[in-house]
Amino acid sequence: MFLLSGCLVTPVKRNFPEVPKELMEACPDLKQTEQTQKLSEVVRVVTENYSQYHECRIKVDTWMEWYKTQKEIFDSVK
Repeated sequence: MFLLSGCLVTPVKRNFPEVPKELMEACPDLKQTEQTQKLSEVVRVVTENYSQYHECRIKVDTWMEWYKTQKEIFDSVK
């Protein structure tokens, strides 16, 4: 009986998981256009920037949701 009660009192060290390396990368800079470019080239660059922004936003939003969920689970386990 004494041995079983000793196991119940032993504290367990818990560490929150490390952040995945891919999620610590900053979003790339948006492309710039020159004033002398054709309108079609400007539209292409704007479209690429728009797509790049939304890809980065999805990545960041997903990361924040994952972190929030994992942190809640971690904190709920005592």
